[in-house]
Amino acid sequence: MRIVFIGCVQFSYEMIQHLLTLKNLNIVGIITRRQSTFNADFYSLESIAEKNYIPCFIDENNNQSDMAQWLKPLSVDMMYCLGWSYLLTEDILSIPKQGSIGYHPAYLPKNRGRHPLIWALALGLTKTASTFFLINNEADAGDIINQQEISITHQDDATTLYQKMINTAKQQLSTLTPLLVSGHFKTIPQDHNNSNYWRKRSKKDGEIDWRMSSKNIYNLVRALTRPYVGAHCIYLGSEIKIWRAIKNNQCAPYNNIEPGKIISINEDDINIKCGDGVITLIEHEFKALPQAGDYL
Repeated sequence: MRIVFIGCVQFSYEMIQHLLTLKNLNIVGIITRRQSTFNADFYSLESIAEKNYIPCFIDENNNQSDMAQWLKPLSVDMMYCLGWSYLLTEDILSIPKQGSIGYHPAYLPKNRGRHPLIWALALGLTKTASTFFLINNEADAGDIINQQEISITHQDDATTLYQKMINTAKQQLSTLTPLLVSGHFKTIPQDHNNSNYWRKRSKKDGEIDWRMSSKNIYNLVRALTRPYVGAHCIYLGSEIKIWRAIKNNQCAPYNNIEPGKIISINEDDINIKCGDGVITLIEHEFKALPQAGDYL
């Protein structure tokens, strides 16, 4: 089967590396980017194309007209679009003879849309899913071809959940790809009445408001840790990245202390009063530590 692979993030890199190990696949083209201003986990696949002597199209400014012209002579059977931030036009989707495979790390039809791993952690969900589907002209709305549930533990953060997605998706591709090659795969239509779309997050969504509960601050920090941009707070007019925090169950309630006040500092750990107790910042980017009694 002749396939083209589209992607430009770390997940894309892991998936194409795995596909290159599978039998009966002929990757005849790669579409990627050289840079991105909005993918924190950006990874160009250009070096993979060069190493494996695969023709490569470098997309700039989402130029799908030129992309379609590049694709047409390749006689593509199927396209894998795994880790791409743009909806593909009908000109692109009409080229592969057997269709295009997309991926969304959520329990489709629920939770379509933007930043699915971040939202799942920030909202405190206890499960999500790794979902491959047939791409149509609506975001994340095509028929499901393989879906595996993934549990989210209280200890999971963006780093560990991202790796869970990679590991699960590789297993799915090993099962799914032979079925795609043979043409014997089954599809499950999505129940559109049971769907919702998560919105695009902004920088403001990543700013800690110390009036939030310790649970919500913990969830926000773990949702935005690496490979993402990190949660942040403002101190003396500067933005400070916060990479890891824990709920502090050892501290007294401090019900008479205002949110945002630093209760104590233990080496680099900073204990801060929040909406319902105390949160401890474990990994952060304070160049000079604030003092107990200061306000964030």
